[in-house]
Amino acid sequence: MRGIFICLGLAWQTVSPDAAQHARAGLEARQAGKLTDAISEFRQVTELAPDFPAGFVNLGAALLEHHEYAAAVAPLKRSLELDPGLTGAEQMLGYALLSSGFAAEAIPHLEKTHTQDALGIAQLKTGKLPEAIANLNAALAKRPNDPDLLYYLGRASGLLSKEVFDTLEAAYPNSARAHQSLAENYAALRQVSEAEAEYQTAIRLRPDTPDVHLALGELYSLASEWPKAEDEFRSEAKLQPGDAETAYRLGAALLQNGKTKEAKAQLELADKLRPEMPETLLSLGKAALLDGDLSEAEKAWTQVVAIEKDGPLAKQAHFNLASLYRKKGQLHQAEHEMELFKMPASKRTAPTSANSQSR
Repeated sequence: MRGIFICLGLAWQTVSPDAAQHARAGLEARQAGKLTDAISEFRQVTELAPDFPAGFVNLGAALLEHHEYAAAVAPLKRSLELDPGLTGAEQMLGYALLSSGFAAEAIPHLEKTHTQDALGIAQLKTGKLPEAIANLNAALAKRPNDPDLLYYLGRASGLLSKEVFDTLEAAYPNSARAHQSLAENYAALRQVSEAEAEYQTAIRLRPDTPDVHLALGELYSLASEWPKAEDEFRSEAKLQPGDAETAYRLGAALLQNGKTKEAKAQLELADKLRPEMPETLLSLGKAALLDGDLSEAEKAWTQVVAIEKDGPLAKQAHFNLASLYRKKGQLHQAEHEMELFKMPASKRTAPTSANSQSR
């Protein structure tokens, strides 16, 4: 908005001396951060020069900066009545309307100015979920670390997902996918027996439905029912032998069930299908250690640390590496890994190349 104040400042030459004086005072007050004074000065400009669009634009902009969104709407509308070509005023009017709760009214102004972030929010508020997701994604590509955009995109995606699943359950209540959707809802609510029953119904209706055995296996994993989990993951692996997550889940269940060699093979497959996944590498290191392959265990855990750096999986990998080096009699490296394990995540770093070479 700052650019609008400055670029329109040149137009004050066309109004009366009194209006120009208040305009200059308004610009100076705004530059000094005295928004209340700026608003007062620009309001006087609009009274002295009621047909001058720049006065209304600057008044609207000052009100927006002062977070008086509803009050900014009228002067911005008036500026566009006087000069429909004021793109900056059009965009600010869209923001003012949206911030005042008039999302539907804001949309045409935001569409006209291609203001994707605010447009996505307005579309979310008016239930236009696919359009909102498209615009929020486009805005997020330009500002990937914007917490507001992340929040609104997550909310829009969640609402659209719910809308789709509600349609599925209403239109096809006896389908395998409808029962799978119900199972996922029960699982999210930690209603395990109800979720298990719905997953089993989905499998009975359509045994070859992808991802249902996987989801049921995950449910059993959370309950530490590892033999049941293994059975479900094996069934999923027959349906989707090229799916990395299934291979990882099966490998982890086999590891829990003491089937070390088979677990190691599955985890190696998962790593091949989707390389450099820290969860897979952490489990692969455990399987390799239990299988007596210390070199592969070290390699896997060192990769975890390099990829994850300061996350919880890296912390576990540091602990595992400390135990491994102690077993190998490399006490200096073991102490170093324990120091990294105990270190707060914000201070922990990946091993240096010198440390890696000494290993």
